[in-house]
Amino acid sequence: MAVKVYKKNTAGRRGMSIIKPENLTDEKPEKSLLALLNRKSGRSHGKISIRHRGSGAKRRYRLVDFKMDKLDVAGVVKTIEKDPNRNALIALVNYIDGDRRYVLATVGMKKGSMIITGEKVSIEDGNRTTLKNIPVGTVVSNVEMIPGKGGQTARSAGTGLVVQAIDGAMAHLKMPSGEIRMVRKECYATIGQVSNFEYSSMRIGKAGRRRHMGWRPAVRGSAMNPVDHPHGGGEGCQPIGLKYPKTPWGKPALGVKTRKKKKYSDRLIIKRRGKK
Repeated sequence: MAVKVYKKNTAGRRGMSIIKPENLTDEKPEKSLLALLNRKSGRSHGKISIRHRGSGAKRRYRLVDFKMDKLDVAGVVKTIEKDPNRNALIALVNYIDGDRRYVLATVGMKKGSMIITGEKVSIEDGNRTTLKNIPVGTVVSNVEMIPGKGGQTARSAGTGLVVQAIDGAMAHLKMPSGEIRMVRKECYATIGQVSNFEYSSMRIGKAGRRRHMGWRPAVRGSAMNPVDHPHGGGEGCQPIGLKYPKTPWGKPALGVKTRKKKKYSDRLIIKRRGKK
């Protein structure tokens, strides 16, 4: 894994960098695992429901297998590819029964690696098994929250959960945020950390590159008029003049808890995440 920093030829190139994974293969994506991606540009029934979305380069969706439910069937990694729809790398796996699937690549996975899913598999990066069969202290990813539903947590680049204990019917997992929560020990998890962990160190550099990724400009509220935003108004560069920041619709922002007070999964959380 290497980070390429461009020369300071122009203002846009100043500080711009890209990620160059060492084990990336130079092959076209598998056509049978591509699907159309119908993007709404952040709109619902023609109205903007998610701001700052739209445009961007056209791309196809890669059908990634988060379940990896081919039990006791070994597979060989054929390619390691970039996915334009996510920050983690994906791997094309050829199973011995002839099936082909995309899976999330873990750190160290390369062309020719062997992976397998099952109850009794070796504890090696890329293999997938139930939490009850994984030793304490192991880093796992693509973890199920409900048995059989498929991986829901630790799917982005560089993330991983630590198995801290197996207590009765539950496994204790430590999240990257510091939160410790319980998950049923029958849930499947992939051994190893998600690939492309240096993604967070990439600097986009210029606005045009951001537009190609499907993001539209975001304007500061303090640069608007009072009619457009609670932070707007004033001569020159002025502070917002409020006790706390607000959204364009007048609701509190920054530091406001958004989690439901009586959520069903509260009983599964052993330790809340710490303040940053």
